[in-house]
Amino acid sequence: MNRTGLFIALAIWLVIALVFGIFPELDLKLAALFYDSETASFPLRENWLARVARDGATSIAWAFVAPAIIAVIAKLIRPERRLLVPGRAAVFLIVTMILSAGVLTNFSFKAFWGRPRPVAVTEFGGTNHFVAWWNPRGDCPRNCSFFSGEGATAFWTLAPAALAPPQWRLPAYGAAIVFGSVTSLMRMAFGGHFFTDVAFAALASFIAIWLFHGVIYRWQCSAFSDEAVERWLSARSLARRRKAAGTSAAAANGMGGPAPDAGNASEAATGPGP
Repeated sequence: MNRTGLFIALAIWLVIALVFGIFPELDLKLAALFYDSETASFPLRENWLARVARDGATSIAWAFVAPAIIAVIAKLIRPERRLLVPGRAAVFLIVTMILSAGVLTNFSFKAFWGRPRPVAVTEFGGTNHFVAWWNPRGDCPRNCSFFSGEGATAFWTLAPAALAPPQWRLPAYGAAIVFGSVTSLMRMAFGGHFFTDVAFAALASFIAIWLFHGVIYRWQCSAFSDEAVERWLSARSLARRRKAAGTSAAAANGMGGPAPDAGNASEAATGPGP
């Protein structure tokens, strides 16, 4: 996760953006490789083994972040115990997954960028008009094609690869890129995304990971440390416990207030004396 890697990634995706922006029909030609004109379908969509592989790819990505999520939950439940994984690693994995698989895809571009999926365009038997990657004014009303959420999730595996021991880091990066590429290729074969959809998904995940890795690990101005994360989670857990205890005490006092004075109760029942 250095500047050289960032510059290489940006250069590759700049070329893709320019070439596919000037010649958008290239997206259609690549999608056509997976389309069967005789059956007017993307055959892999009906293959049960391919569907299992698709679901499995998403599960694999989430399996990498699951230990971090479990560790944070356990820390909030038992703040006196140390995190099961290093604090910075837990924050890094969870936040980058949220950004890659959620904020940058499903809650931003896919919700507002109206590019139809390949299976929905007229060139492949659909009813929507094809638009280039840069055009947000397509016919798709929601859950649109640009850019790929599953592709971004698959390329998110670059995050755990960045935490691998130095001697294993390069092979881990290679494995993450292969995993992301195969998953993205499968989404294209399903007719779910164009090439530029998965290419920009990879870029979005990489940028999020590169920036947050710098904030947590590389940049000297960062205040992040494993101990700081431990203290912050413990403080949040204890504060919530105190708040819950105070709420319970207030409720108990409200339900079991002081009993009425016996004399006043008798006077209320019989009326005032002569």
